Amino acid sequence: MPFCTLKNSEINYEIKGEGQPIVMIHGFTPDSRLMQGCMEPIFTNRNGYKRIYFDLPGMGKTKGSSEINTTDDMLKTVLEFLDAIIPGQSFLLVGESYGGYLARGIIANRSEKVEGVAFICPVIIPEYEQRTLPEHTVVKEDFIFMNQLTEIEKTDFRTNNVVLNEKTWVRYKNEIESGCSIADQDFLSKIRRNYGFSFKIDSRKFNAPSLFLLGLQDSVVGFKDAFKLLENFPGATFTVLDQAGHNLQIEQEKLFNSHINEWLDRVGEDSK
Repeated sequence: MPFCTLKNSEINYEIKGEGQPIVMIHGFTPDSRLMQGCMEPIFTNRNGYKRIYFDLPGMGKTKGSSEINTTDDMLKTVLEFLDAIIPGQSFLLVGESYGGYLARGIIANRSEKVEGVAFICPVIIPEYEQRTLPEHTVVKEDFIFMNQLTEIEKTDFRTNNVVLNEKTWVRYKNEIESGCSIADQDFLSKIRRNYGFSFKIDSRKFNAPSLFLLGLQDSVVGFKDAFKLLENFPGATFTVLDQAGHNLQIEQEKLFNSHINEWLDRVGEDSK
């Protein structure tokens, strides 16, 4: 994967395919493997998209910077990256968790360039203690498989997921835990202290085709707070999936794929 040199960062990124740019933004502490794992299968049957995957500063292979101390700074870096990679072009956005929060920041700054947005278990309220959250609940568990894991693996898997079986474990380990394990926690602690934007987002309606995919058992960001944005996204589908926590894209793979495909269909129809 090449690096894009910016004023304050060198962003590790990868571009797949050609066509309409679609920018993928992962969550807080994983890396771009999360987005590639869930989004690339979509494009085995869809052509005409330039998929842009990248590691946020302090995550994956993108190093943190002394110039990046807040989510405002993180957003500024992402906007500079977009200006370097797709200067002046319109694009689609897909944001997972913290990446969904950054996507709303991008819309606040570049709404005229964003032709559609999909949110996967997005951060709605940055302050954890102010979120409306269900208690963490495991809804499915393959006990025979779970007994093959170490106690540390079991605890980590059970804490972060609600459907526990071999398939979700392999994807969780390869697409999520792999990134979390190499994140620069010292650098990211600065961002955690300044996690919310300093400016107002969602102040204007965003009318382009949108999608909110929410997990009924998501105890990290919840699902109820997203409905506060109903009026801000009049072109949005809001879906709450059962048997889905904060890793909805893994635990409800088929429904995830169908909803993303339907959103891309709507974007295509809207552009005709």
